[in-house]
Amino acid sequence: MKILFQGDSITDAGRDRSDYHNLGEGYPFYAAQYIKEDNPDIDFEFINLGISGNQTKDLVDRLQSDFIDIQPDIVSILIGINDTWHRALLRKWLSNDVFEANYRKILSEIKEKTNAKIIMLEPFLLYAPDKEFFRKDLNPKIDIIRKLAKEFADFYIPLDGLFASASIGIEDLHWSEDGVHPNANGAEFIGDIYADVIKLIIEEAGSHE
Repeated sequence: MKILFQGDSITDAGRDRSDYHNLGEGYPFYAAQYIKEDNPDIDFEFINLGISGNQTKDLVDRLQSDFIDIQPDIVSILIGINDTWHRALLRKWLSNDVFEANYRKILSEIKEKTNAKIIMLEPFLLYAPDKEFFRKDLNPKIDIIRKLAKEFADFYIPLDGLFASASIGIEDLHWSEDGVHPNANGAEFIGDIYADVIKLIIEEAGSHE
């Protein structure tokens, strides 16, 4: 079973880009560990092609080489925070129509040109007073992603909501120092949830055999 992790720096997480099997230090690393522990009889190939700084437009540019040519069994996408962050200084936000068109292009091509199950992960913003104004742009884009997930995703991981729930009663910086990039706690949190979704996919596949 070939699992492809796609996204930005949260997925990249310091991976060795000369070896796409290198998972870095983020949630793909933790997810792979949990997935292998849960399914010792399955041979997995884990591929991480997340690239720090990427936005939806960059994934569109990489569709052929880094999605379709890979032909994964499962592809996950965590993208969107940079579409907001890279325009935050001047508050010149990317239009929601362009954002939706970019993301829709990615999902449509995957659906049409691969047989992959699609896992969509929601972009999130944790406690970060200097970035609270991101919400003006990020929240509508999360709504767009949720709408697209209903149309294209096999599974959806609502990380913004899940982190909000998991942040009650703990220190502000428990999951992330800057509100965007998970630390080890945050990466493991995502990885654990991710592995649970893979378990569901495997169970579903088994029930159809």
